[in-house]
Amino acid sequence: MATARGGGGVGWLVVVVAVVCLSCAAATAARSPAGRAHRHLKRLNKPAVKSIESPDGDIIDCVHISHQPAFDHPFLKNHTIQMRPNYHPDGLYDESKSGAGGGEKPMVQLWHQGGKCPEDTVPIRRTKRDDLLRASSMRRYGKKRHPAPNPMSVDPNLLNEGGHQHAIAYVQGDKYYGAKATINVWAPKIEQPNEFSLSQLWILGGSFGEDLNSIEAGWQVSPDLYGDNNTRLFTYWTSDAYQATGCYNVLCAGFVQINSDIAMGASIFPISSYSGSQYDISIMIWKDPKEGNWWMQFGKDYVLGYWPSFLFSYLGDSASMIEWGGEVVNSQLDGVHTSTQMGSGHFPEEGFSKSSYFKNIQVVDSTNNLKAPKGVGTFTEQSNCYDVQNGNNADWGTYFYYGGPGRSSNCP
Repeated sequence: MATARGGGGVGWLVVVVAVVCLSCAAATAARSPAGRAHRHLKRLNKPAVKSIESPDGDIIDCVHISHQPAFDHPFLKNHTIQMRPNYHPDGLYDESKSGAGGGEKPMVQLWHQGGKCPEDTVPIRRTKRDDLLRASSMRRYGKKRHPAPNPMSVDPNLLNEGGHQHAIAYVQGDKYYGAKATINVWAPKIEQPNEFSLSQLWILGGSFGEDLNSIEAGWQVSPDLYGDNNTRLFTYWTSDAYQATGCYNVLCAGFVQINSDIAMGASIFPISSYSGSQYDISIMIWKDPKEGNWWMQFGKDYVLGYWPSFLFSYLGDSASMIEWGGEVVNSQLDGVHTSTQMGSGHFPEEGFSKSSYFKNIQVVDSTNNLKAPKGVGTFTEQSNCYDVQNGNNADWGTYFYYGGPGRSSNCP
């Protein structure tokens, strides 16, 4: 009997040890890079009502509007979605501003070739495991590492430290409640996978220290973020100078999307060609004076959604600076300037169909009306690499050409 009890004890001990070992293995697997990636993907990719495959390899998930990433934010758990802005900078908001009933809309994103999302859903580009693995860390995935351009302070030493370079127009010295621009769309060449080229507008509040508030939107080519060289619509926001808050597109809780036609981070189609057809997009961001939220409109037809006012401190009131223009990463590989292109990759003096442009740039004033900006300045760190030239005429209003090829005999 003693032997039998002893043998039984050993059996139970073996079972317990086996269970403990399995638990240890499971815990180790959960802590592994693959385990962390799996959990992160589950947070980012919400259950889809329908999924659409784009010709460029993207998967667009049609997610119910109430299940989108914005509602992971603790302040949005019981948030009632504002389905349309109360006011529009062209006057009192009405359905005609949303493009409802306006007939067939032109194709503006490549995934539209595969179908469309149902009503009450929003299209979200699915994040893949490879997207996470390209990031410097999962915590930093979908986040910028560099502040907005500060035209008032340029440290020449930073130009030789593999930083970001810009060619922009800007206004400051007033209270701004939004901005608008029409931007023509290109596919600039990127030299290194960790570099990008973008063209955007910035809505800025606060100082360029640790409290900068920024709302950004435009187009970008970013192999590191998306895994290819496609030109894509993007947004960004931060309330602490890119330190902990904010992200690209809808890769974190923040932006509340209401539109079922346009996906943040999806490829724009078609794009401009040198001496050929020119294509542009219009972007407007404005503050709803009643609710205080910052709204975004893409083109004439698509009111995409809003950034809730509570996300910001300074932008809870108004913006103090607006910027429009291009930005590239210059990683200075082997001590030479990058050949990553900005805009079309050609200098402003080449003009229409060859150089990239922003036209009809406007700001929203305190009366919620669009108006031409006053006192427009321009800024670039190295005009021999990327430059900007502004102007004004009856057709284009306030405009500028910008961009360049990066490395050349004049930009070593």
